[in-house]
Amino acid sequence: MKRLLATTALLGALATGTSAADLKEMTDEERALFRAEVRAYLFENPEVIMQAVEILQNREAQNQAQADIDLVTQHAGAIFDDGYSWVGGNPEGDIVLVEFLDYRCGYCKRAHGEVAELLETDGDIKLIVKELPILGDASVLASRFAVAVKQVAGGDSYKSVGDALMSFQGDITLQSLRRLGNTFGLDMDAIEARMDSDEVTAEIAQTRELAGKLAISGTPTFVMQDELLRGYLPLDQMQALVAEKRD
Repeated sequence: MKRLLATTALLGALATGTSAADLKEMTDEERALFRAEVRAYLFENPEVIMQAVEILQNREAQNQAQADIDLVTQHAGAIFDDGYSWVGGNPEGDIVLVEFLDYRCGYCKRAHGEVAELLETDGDIKLIVKELPILGDASVLASRFAVAVKQVAGGDSYKSVGDALMSFQGDITLQSLRRLGNTFGLDMDAIEARMDSDEVTAEIAQTRELAGKLAISGTPTFVMQDELLRGYLPLDQMQALVAEKRD
């Protein structure tokens, strides 16, 4: 309804050059004549409707982009330097890419290989990975396992397990995770004990809290420098954004 009202007001302005202030000064009779004039104009020039919608959409997109930049600035410490998220790529890279992911998310799986190719072909990008399990209990279980691996076995094992989880196609259960851990020679007794620990719970909870503050409702979500990128982006678009940030 708000979009309709805004579009209608914009159409009236485009059609007649009348402002909102002018409308307030009109009598009821003048306002009725104005509406009739707008209606007649739109019937004669229907393309104006699409022009108005496009202007409104562009305006809303600009407002959302600025709001996202403000959110990133406000929460920069938690986004880029939380003290626990895994860091890959080039830790000294001039571009920082942060990814909020869920191992059961189809678009996260699709993006995984493209992010890896971006890092491999560029060589000057720092990647920060944040666990955001939002697709049910199996997602939470997978994230608890991955975080426990990181805390017990270190970043290299976390990277290996994360890659495997992104390509995993079966049901995520404790048994399947145990088999996965065994293929990497991990101490599964220690990892399983850590999975339900306060340390793992706190890490996932802090990332959830940050996602809430950033109004993140889906995965994957990326932060590139000062910009929030909501949803999957193909490799060529990510490369173009990297070039834009460098410019």
